[in-house]
Amino acid sequence: MSSDTDKKVALVTGASAGIGKATAKAFANRGDIVILSDVDEKRGQAVAEEINADNGEAVFIKADVSNHKTVKKLIEKIESKYGRLNYAFNNAGIEGEQADTADCTFENWDRTIAINLTGVFNCMKYELPIMLKSVGSSIVNTASIAGKVGFNSLPAYCASKGGVIQLTKTAALEYATRSIRINALCPAVIDTEMVQRVTGNDPETFKEFAKLQPMERVGQPEEVADCVLWLCSEHSSFITGQALDVDGGYLAR
Repeated sequence: MSSDTDKKVALVTGASAGIGKATAKAFANRGDIVILSDVDEKRGQAVAEEINADNGEAVFIKADVSNHKTVKKLIEKIESKYGRLNYAFNNAGIEGEQADTADCTFENWDRTIAINLTGVFNCMKYELPIMLKSVGSSIVNTASIAGKVGFNSLPAYCASKGGVIQLTKTAALEYATRSIRINALCPAVIDTEMVQRVTGNDPETFKEFAKLQPMERVGQPEEVADCVLWLCSEHSSFITGQALDVDGGYLAR
């Protein structure tokens, strides 16, 4: 049986629900030590307790990824407790408000970019130095198909996710020979609270969103989590700088 010093340490941001929650559980089921982070302390702590009750090993540390000072403290706590960080899933994000570009408020623009794009930068800025101390580290950033194609009334969201893809590619080139692989995932419509909000919790609208994918269904958070774990394993050891579509064929058109 592996000791704690043998186990890999994985960080998941935006871990209180949806894709983040599913991925945190998947890391734990694999036997990794999981650090969950989110601004929602109550729900994030509940997920950590659920993992621990299922014989996993998880701790919750509250952090706002848009605030570089709290991200710095988050990574410092991880390094102090475990001395290493092997995997990071930078997943925290928001959809922002829907409005055409001319009607997008400065507040919505600033907040969406701060969380979705600057948040990923803040995380990688402090994750990368500690990851250099280990061999075979991996970072996965949550982008979106909206980072590759445009969507009406989501200018800030699309811009932020496109930025995540380019940030991922840049960092991947920088660390390609330093034993850190960095990739992004681009989900389409996934069955999460975010999508429920976008569809107004209307079942019929949700069905129409499902039909947008050639598979004619929405993805499940666990299906995205499987991709994260694959990218955080030796099975993807020659893959870096990629923006992997998890989209039921949406971008194949």
